[in-house]
Amino acid sequence: MTDLRIRSPRFIIGLIASMLCLAAVAQAGPPLICHTIEIGQARSLPWTSDSWNLNSGETYDTKNLVRDTLEILEPNAPVLVRMETLRRATLYARKDPSAAKELLARLHARATSAESSGHADALAWFDVGYLAETYKQWIGRNLPHMTDGMRMDSNPAAGVDGYALVKKAIALRGSDPQMEFAAAMITLSGPQDEHRQHALKAISGAQTDSLLALNLAIRFIGPRTETMSELLAKNSTSN
Repeated sequence: MTDLRIRSPRFIIGLIASMLCLAAVAQAGPPLICHTIEIGQARSLPWTSDSWNLNSGETYDTKNLVRDTLEILEPNAPVLVRMETLRRATLYARKDPSAAKELLARLHARATSAESSGHADALAWFDVGYLAETYKQWIGRNLPHMTDGMRMDSNPAAGVDGYALVKKAIALRGSDPQMEFAAAMITLSGPQDEHRQHALKAISGAQTDSLLALNLAIRFIGPRTETMSELLAKNSTSN
């Protein structure tokens, strides 16, 4: 008979992390990390885990992280694919501080280069901003899910206002419900008025975007939690 009292350290760490994400629904903890984005058959970084987090069996070489991420974030990649790719990149980057710094620097250089040439790139600025915000929710934070033996390196996005860059991308892009969804996720804990506007635009835009509609219908994490549309709408009308 299996002794239920015996658990591996990785199992306990994973359980703690999952519990943290469940608690995060109410207080807008790390939604950019805990909530996987449905992207259909689109290409993203390799992923073998059955959950939102990395498991212990990944063989992905983070030396390829910057190159692979930049290749995926090409001009035709939808915003939802960018969101999921940057979420995965952040999980991998936590294991490789050098790759984490280089990825943020390369994305920023790409955005500033395009702007300096007179052709500001909304998607490039979105990538920098969204990555910065995912880094802030996962890298360098002294939280229970960080006690797995990994080094507590500083966050390379410290001091970067990723939300401001995402808003800049929206202004350059014009109407884009998927970007509004990303901005609504970033602002789950505020500012409330801006969150409300992003959430309403995302939910409205999902009427003509089946993949966005699917993502809004997915529960945050686990069968007992709210759907993303319910979570976004509740936070936009609270207080």
